[in-house]
Amino acid sequence: MSSDVKTLDPLRETVRVGTRDASAASWWFVALGALWVLFGTFVLSYRVVSLAAVATFVGAALLFGGITQLVVARRAPTLRRLSIVGGILGVAAGVVTLVWPGITLFVVSIMVAWYLIALGTIHIVNALAGPKLSWWWTSLLLGISELVLGVWAARSWERSLVTLVTLVGVWAICRGVNEIFAGFTLRQVGRQADRLVG
Repeated sequence: MSSDVKTLDPLRETVRVGTRDASAASWWFVALGALWVLFGTFVLSYRVVSLAAVATFVGAALLFGGITQLVVARRAPTLRRLSIVGGILGVAAGVVTLVWPGITLFVVSIMVAWYLIALGTIHIVNALAGPKLSWWWTSLLLGISELVLGVWAARSWERSLVTLVTLVGVWAICRGVNEIFAGFTLRQVGRQADRLVG
């Protein structure tokens, strides 16, 4: 019996330390979430400066994605060449985006419009021809809304730009809310684990 207690003591201490660390990290999630919400709100203000923010966001994402691909190239020998090419293209696209944000916004907004058209078509076909789950109609509605939004945006570059800015703003707010909920959930789970162990 005493050996069981001795083996549980290091486990309990590990859980305590883990819950303490998780509780401390939870506030970082909340703070990051608040920053995402502020960024999304700023982007949705549709000011000229918010366009620069979107261009910087796209540039940073491309740059980070390119660097990530280059790091992956060292660890994935079978995809090394493809990862190196993708990484170089990503870094180059990120630099071009940061140097020439105007043309980048134009190109990216047109790409987003056509992406929505393609994705909407795929969702519609999948909903109608794929396996009929009980919620199949949600995929159909999603596909129709993506298709309509994509066609609407593709008809003019101004609409495409508005669509891009709106999608980035809404995405940033949703990401922020998700981070805030994750932070509070992490804190709650940490407290519950601490009570169970303690």
